[in-house]
Amino acid sequence: MHSGFQHLPIPEPTSGGSFPAIVQYPTTQPAAGVSIGPFNWEATLDATPAPGRFPVCLIAHGAGGSHLLYREIATHLARSGWIVVCPEAPRDNRNDNSLAYTDEAVTNRCRQLSQTLDALLGHPTFGPAANPQRVGLVGHSLGGCAALALAGGQPWSRNRTPIPVQPDPRFQAAVLLAPATGYYRGPDALARVSGRFLVLAGEKDDVTPAEAIRQDLRPLPAAAAGEFVVVRGAGHYSFLSPFPAMMRRPDFPPGQDPDGFDRPQFHTELPGLIESFLSRSLPDA
Repeated sequence: MHSGFQHLPIPEPTSGGSFPAIVQYPTTQPAAGVSIGPFNWEATLDATPAPGRFPVCLIAHGAGGSHLLYREIATHLARSGWIVVCPEAPRDNRNDNSLAYTDEAVTNRCRQLSQTLDALLGHPTFGPAANPQRVGLVGHSLGGCAALALAGGQPWSRNRTPIPVQPDPRFQAAVLLAPATGYYRGPDALARVSGRFLVLAGEKDDVTPAEAIRQDLRPLPAAAAGEFVVVRGAGHYSFLSPFPAMMRRPDFPPGQDPDGFDRPQFHTELPGLIESFLSRSLPDA
């Protein structure tokens, strides 16, 4: 199986506009290659989808991040028989981060992920091919915070008030990559969380430290089955796809890793780990 690639605008009723997303999906057409700026995908633009019904995975980027930065994960999942959607969060992305690190960004992110799933399931091509009973989520940093909220978590603001969020039980399993769990230190923040989780933390992450994540998630109820893995030598940005050489410079932290960490090698292993967890965690249907 190979990966198709399409741009999918996601309607945003609150603003009356839309926000961008990329869909990768199974196809029998060999990869012709897709490029956006300095980034390349082993995929084919507008390829004919393979016949069948496939599980779904959304990938949620971090604060001020981009939907273009999880290429290996998305491509591997599509080749493995998944429909994968990577949305870009309005006003919390690489081009406009005016809402980054605000309570509004958390509220919006949860709503936008649900809207993205709505748009996919209602799409004339992808909707019939998507299995709504098998939906997973990969969330990096703030995307991991949103994944916990969609699973029933209650994030808290810095001034100790609950941030308004709406859970979405359609997401039944999630992979949290260096998640921003500091939002879950308020009363009963994780008491209503359910689902299955794989949590990956970087051993040398100084943004969301591994031990802080472990402590923050300790109150997860028994109904939320979790696996916790510390990735040896990894930093906060090691979960992003490797950047082109011209972007691996000292003044660009997302392109940097702790000394000795081999990001390209890690990204030959990470996508399979994610796919294996999601496949065994989502119900057969």
